[in-house]
Amino acid sequence: MTGKQLRQLCGTVLIMEAVVIGLAIPVAIVQEHLRHGVAGGVGGGLAVCALLLGGLVGRPGMGWALWAGTALQALVIAAGVVVPVMYILGAIFAALWFTGIWLARRLQAPPASRTPGAPGTERPASRPDVPSA
Repeated sequence: MTGKQLRQLCGTVLIMEAVVIGLAIPVAIVQEHLRHGVAGGVGGGLAVCALLLGGLVGRPGMGWALWAGTALQALVIAAGVVVPVMYILGAIFAALWFTGIWLARRLQAPPASRTPGAPGTERPASRPDVPSA
């Protein structure tokens, strides 16, 4: 898989996800009464992982980053145990993550070769008043 499309699509998802995770830290502290150190440590750790993976995904020799990013999606969804809205946000980012992988693979796939005579491959009839090349 070429890394450029994967880096652009999945890297963007992970970086935006890091922002959302970071914004969930104060919510965990204020709304869920989680201790500052626990919320900052767990939320900050997830956000830093998302940023690091966002920079590594799609690079040569970094195929493991796709698996790590997938595991990160599961952890973000699991954060819904503490901050319930993370169930929804985690599911949204997981959908974006898998869509990014799917689109990157689809963009890199070679176009299907058309067979002569297949529908849509007919050449328009030549016009008698236009010289043919």
